[in-house]
Amino acid sequence: MINVKKDKYTGDILGTGRRKSSIARVRIRPGSGKITINKRSLEEYFANTQDRNAVVAPLKSSGKNEELDVLINVKGGGMTGQSGACKMGIARALSAYDEELYTVMRESGFMTRDSRMKERKKCGLHGARRGTQFSKR
Repeated sequence: MINVKKDKYTGDILGTGRRKSSIARVRIRPGSGKITINKRSLEEYFANTQDRNAVVAPLKSSGKNEELDVLINVKGGGMTGQSGACKMGIARALSAYDEELYTVMRESGFMTRDSRMKERKKCGLHGARRGTQFSKR
């Protein structure tokens, strides 16, 4: 189904996730269930509970949250976009780690890229669609 992306030096399984303008590069390896994001812990990086739950969701649905260590390097966008990118990257790495998890990740909606992006500003307008204020006189 999916080609396994493996780091040739460390043997880590790799996955890339994207959301809005955020990009997350995810590595998973056998371990104790520790999640590290930009060299910080999950609780330290994502203060919002909703964002933390989004990152952990693929691991919980697969049942591998206690046996794999996750290392994430994420950049761009805001916190919600970054947590969505991490979620997708973890799901891709898990499906590369174990092909039987692909259907679980697909049915849960973790493998689908959310394509909504910010609309660009047009010339002559204040924003993407907002024009100037109309003055009758």
